[in-house]
Amino acid sequence: MIRKTIIAAALAAMTLAASACNTVRGVGDDLKSVADAVDEET
Repeated sequence: MIRKTIIAAALAAMTLAASACNTVRGVGDDLKSVADAVDEET
């Protein structure tokens, strides 16, 4: 029982970590595109 709980918690943590990495990467891409657009306008 405890082993299953630990495995489930580890899987949940890995899933959250993977989604957080993708989210941060997406925000970085968005900021880069905004900066590029500002550079083109100036």
